[in-house]
Amino acid sequence: MERKIILSEKEMPEYWYNIVADMPNKPLPPLHPGTKQPIGPETLAPLFPMELIKQEVSTEKWIDIPEEVRDIYTLWRPTPLYRAYNLEKALDTPAKIYYKYEGVSPAGSHKPNTAVPQAYYNKQEGVKKISTETGAGQWGTALSFACQLFGIECEVYMVKVSYNQKPYRRIVMNTYGAKVHASPSELTQAGKQILSQNPDSPGSLGIAISEAVEVAANDPGTKYALGSVLNHVLMHQTIIGLEALKQMEKAGDLPDIVIAPFGGGSNFAGISFPFLRLNFEEGKSIRCIASEPASCPKLTRGVFRYDFGDTVGMTPLIPMYTLGHNFVPSPIHAGGLRYHGAGAIVSQLLKDQLIEARSHFQKECFEAGLLFARTEGIVPAPEANHGLATVIQEAKQAKEEGKTKTILFNLCGHGNFDMAAYEAYLSGKLVDEELTSDQIEKSIAQIDHLQV
Repeated sequence: MERKIILSEKEMPEYWYNIVADMPNKPLPPLHPGTKQPIGPETLAPLFPMELIKQEVSTEKWIDIPEEVRDIYTLWRPTPLYRAYNLEKALDTPAKIYYKYEGVSPAGSHKPNTAVPQAYYNKQEGVKKISTETGAGQWGTALSFACQLFGIECEVYMVKVSYNQKPYRRIVMNTYGAKVHASPSELTQAGKQILSQNPDSPGSLGIAISEAVEVAANDPGTKYALGSVLNHVLMHQTIIGLEALKQMEKAGDLPDIVIAPFGGGSNFAGISFPFLRLNFEEGKSIRCIASEPASCPKLTRGVFRYDFGDTVGMTPLIPMYTLGHNFVPSPIHAGGLRYHGAGAIVSQLLKDQLIEARSHFQKECFEAGLLFARTEGIVPAPEANHGLATVIQEAKQAKEEGKTKTILFNLCGHGNFDMAAYEAYLSGKLVDEELTSDQIEKSIAQIDHLQV
């Protein structure tokens, strides 16, 4: 019985996979918010280094991973692939369950896979400071770590509800040398605008993005970095799935279903895109399922529109499944999933019915996380629990059907800094937030003029 499938450092992929090259319908271009015309690289240049902009618009299938980035990756990569024998036994399922564990990174999640190359390309361009947002703090932690490696100052706007819920995430960012502000803040015009409308705003990723983008736009020495949504970010994360593909081959297996949590897309893209390539190239029929919160269901209840990536409207218009850029999600503990929209690539794949989406309430997710912790020994991050909820559904379905299925999911991070969330669940204080159709329709109505 082999429980862990390990790759050597020499087996680590040397390229990222760009799924755009294989997509039957390419993502629609981002638009200028004023002219509604497609934007060129010059529009993005104030925010991103040119090498990242080139990756953002590239249609090449394979993009070289710089040697310096690969060297840093070896601090935690390749990450292990586990067969979840104990979970299978607890569920009494004929399904075979595997998980790729990204919690072994210094930040405790998958986020350094893109934070390191983003910091690297900024350093190559002589950037001195990077501003960013973070929800639960995993992205902010990863970028703080990466910036420290390259001698770049890091300023993080952390969604206020998570800033208060997860103080130790903030302290880790401070330990890595970053400045962290609760968002919305009084430090930016965007933050002041939101607070004037709602002094008790819990914040959202959209609001925090507005603040971080404003900081970068107003300072020529500062660039902006995003931890999800954008094409180049999703591409950097494909190292997860590329490794997993090699590991599944070593195990003599291939997944029937690939599952990952979904906030903006990097987690799901990282594990699923290399397997979707097999569907495109080899005619495989691997199901890829994105698992999102029922309180922020952009894929399952949103609409496909051009919309802003931030709340105030400072970003280009992106073609996405969205709940509306003014949507403020309930303060669930899976802070990394509280985003109003989906990345353009994932949105197009869903529109073309090449992937699936499912939503879960947070009590169900924590029930899944508790079962995983008590069988496999790892306490998952609240975000990861959403993927686990889908895994358990599929495993139970396999039992009902009497079929052997192979399920692969991305255990994107550990929950060691999320004990307050588990305490709330264990003490019965965790609540499922209801989201009515009226609330969704009201939010979406505000973006009707941006319909595709």
